[in-house]
Amino acid sequence: MVHEDSPGDHPDLGYAGFALDRLGDRRNDPAVIAAEALNPARRTALFSGDRVALRPDAAGVPRLLFGTAEAARFGAGEPQVFLGRSPEGPVFATTVAKDAVADGAALEDLRALANDGRLAGADLALAGCGKGLLSWHARNGFCANCGSATGQAAGGWRRDCPVCGAHHFPRVDPVVIMLVTRGERCLLGRQPRFPAGMWSCLAGFVEPGETLEEAVRRETLEEAGVAIGRVRYELSQPWPFPSQLMVGMRAEALGEELRPDDAELDDARWFDRAEAAAMLERRHPQGWFAPPAAAIAHHLLRRFVSG
Repeated sequence: MVHEDSPGDHPDLGYAGFALDRLGDRRNDPAVIAAEALNPARRTALFSGDRVALRPDAAGVPRLLFGTAEAARFGAGEPQVFLGRSPEGPVFATTVAKDAVADGAALEDLRALANDGRLAGADLALAGCGKGLLSWHARNGFCANCGSATGQAAGGWRRDCPVCGAHHFPRVDPVVIMLVTRGERCLLGRQPRFPAGMWSCLAGFVEPGETLEEAVRRETLEEAGVAIGRVRYELSQPWPFPSQLMVGMRAEALGEELRPDDAELDDARWFDRAEAAAMLERRHPQGWFAPPAAAIAHHLLRRFVSG
């Protein structure tokens, strides 16, 4: 089965649906970025770690973009990263000091904003992109090749080493997240860090030399002791904590016996469709629930429930 999804197919999938023109064919030109930075219509998203600045408009809708003068008043720092251009003008992202914003604005946790739906769609995708890029800059100030200090280039989409000439690009780490099924049941697990009562799909980082299918089989066997047969792709999600691509897969188990790895999981068990539906709708008799709609695991489960 092949799914030809677009962002519109999953309007509540968090951090997906980036709507800006990234100017990928022009942002290597410093003159282009300089012109975008000086554009009077420029707006900026402000971040402090995993938090983003928001201010409600007259209708109470949270807004995350600020004008140039306002961003400067809030202490906008470096780097100034060019995210792209909207019909209203260029959009940048930068950092501010903790609790620097005022005038009705506040720094809000990005995960919480996605989970409770206060930020969604293209706005959440923009915030995720900005957060991911700024996190990469914060961790990559020195050349991995020679150790020299690097400088920002291409509007923030590259860092260059002035000593050895190496170019460094934002890193995205692939993670497989798989809904394992056996007939009419699916396998879910609980990690120690999960909120009490939440169950989710198994997941793990793709290792060097692995295909996505091989990573699914290895991780499922390591975490739950279950051998996997057929694997297929379902959908994907950018995840800016700090910068992963979550690759959603469906995997068919070859057996039902579970041997959970106690170091990885608190528990693992099989759920039928009725239980999975109850968890998605938060009406399971034991109070168990699935991840929120912003998470890719929610959509993998919903596909299973819908058949």
